Amino acid sequence: DFNERCAQCSDVNWGLTDGGRFYCRTCHNVTERTRDVVNTEVTCNARIQTISKGSRNRGKSEEGWEWYVCEGFQLILKKQAEALEALGVCPQMKDEILCNFWRRYLQKSQQAYCDRPAGETVKALSVSEKLRSHEITDMDSEPDRPSLLHLLSLSESDGDLQTDCSFASSSGKVSECTSVCSGSVDGRLYLMKNQKETLRMSMPMTLSFCYMALLWLREPMTLSDLLRFVVEGHIPYLNVYQDFPEKMKLYGLDLRIFCVESWPVYEEVYSKMIELAAFLDLPRFPDITESCFLHPDMLCMKYLMEVNLPDELHNWTCRVVKKIGFGEVDFLTLTPGNKSTRKVKYDVLAAAIIVVVLKLLFLLDDHYEWLLSGFAAERNKNNKEGGPYFEFKEWYKVIKCSLDAEQKKLDEERAKYLWRCEKPLFYSVKKKSKVLRRRQMVVNLQNQFCKLSGSVQPAERPNPSSFQLSWSEENTDGTCFHGHSLKGILQQKNGVLTTINPDYWLCTIRLCREKLCGHLAHYKEVDFPQSYHFVLRLFSFLLRIQPSYIHEEVCVIEHKLFNKKLSKK
Repeated sequence: DFNERCAQCSDVNWGLTDGGRFYCRTCHNVTERTRDVVNTEVTCNARIQTISKGSRNRGKSEEGWEWYVCEGFQLILKKQAEALEALGVCPQMKDEILCNFWRRYLQKSQQAYCDRPAGETVKALSVSEKLRSHEITDMDSEPDRPSLLHLLSLSESDGDLQTDCSFASSSGKVSECTSVCSGSVDGRLYLMKNQKETLRMSMPMTLSFCYMALLWLREPMTLSDLLRFVVEGHIPYLNVYQDFPEKMKLYGLDLRIFCVESWPVYEEVYSKMIELAAFLDLPRFPDITESCFLHPDMLCMKYLMEVNLPDELHNWTCRVVKKIGFGEVDFLTLTPGNKSTRKVKYDVLAAAIIVVVLKLLFLLDDHYEWLLSGFAAERNKNNKEGGPYFEFKEWYKVIKCSLDAEQKKLDEERAKYLWRCEKPLFYSVKKKSKVLRRRQMVVNLQNQFCKLSGSVQPAERPNPSSFQLSWSEENTDGTCFHGHSLKGILQQKNGVLTTINPDYWLCTIRLCREKLCGHLAHYKEVDFPQSYHFVLRLFSFLLRIQPSYIHEEVCVIEHKLFNKKLSKK
């Protein structure tokens, strides 16, 4: 119904933006003219093509959109899910699993997909009423703002998901609530929110969401793998806000919410995932069976290969798992909200099982393992048939050399990491050119100083891999121990292979039961043999966690394994 010619190209080919303005489809010229009459007729069985987000009020002459904190987290989750898909995760993770978890969280936290309680006053934080004024149109329009609020699924089948709740602003009143201390509408109130009432969203919780979705799909990726991919830059997390649209201004209190200046911590991400699963009232997760990658037998095989230990040790890890019952489906499967069941950290459990097996075979008391190495070395000199006997001493030398080199490389990379965002932040169009010039000047100075000092340019990001240490049996330098035999430390007894060594030392006689402590056992390096500490340090590097977490799991396994003997004493 708008027949005027375009001032630039003279064509009559108009479309409507989400803000209600006419724009030329030929030259994309946007006019100040707005549509005055809206057709209120309802066409039955009409297919929804576009969703109007209402007027995006700009309080300060086109300085930026009005946006909410949950919009920012939603965009981050979407980018993380896409990165995981690029790494080979099941394609249904984003649209079917993570998307539904996110929607459920928004509903449970009263941010969307819910009815506002009667008598509640309208607050800036309460954005669940904003979709009431949204118009669902069937016209071909080009939005003036990207649809961040189309949630995580971008499929056309989501037209039936529109409820009485959303994040978008619907009237000019929202601009009055915009916080002067942040770019987002609700940044100030978001930080004032009582954390005990609802599980408040945070940057570590985005990784908790991702891990929860991976666990639901039983993907072959542990939490330690996920956090390592984050540190290596394969999954957006650090400075991810630099990928926000330019008009989503980020400053003030928003930086306290989205700016990350520390590496993600295993324990924090895991505990938040457990809380989140209970908060969402999720049902029992899919069963972790023997064929799943997260089963201890599977993970033990993977870690035995990575730490270059003999393949024969896998039989012993399987025997320990079966003996203590940690391979049962009910033990391994997560049941949210069930406080009586123990929550399993699959990668930590597998590492602890291998440590217990090494203690069973080699004792790791700084004496017996070296004695066995001497016997194995003598037998290898006279052994002309079959594979070589496993020497703990030689394995220790090879692994220590590789571990020290990798640890040094990791420490240097962390020390050199620049926490400052590469993309400069500016808060108005007027300041944009000034900020960009200043940033370019800084970059040029850095490059000049690097050339003068002869600094090496940072290496390219490594390709993602499930293994950090790799060993090949084709090497002739004797650095691969996968095919080595354990016959030198085993004996036949009643038709069953047992250890020559009858002794075993416990890490702790009693587990700590104090609730305030939060840990079942405590670890101090000076109180334990150096061989034991070296093995803990090795798995600590692979899993990027503190040795005390693995030590605690070792203590639990030992008390389960020797429960009868301990109860007698």
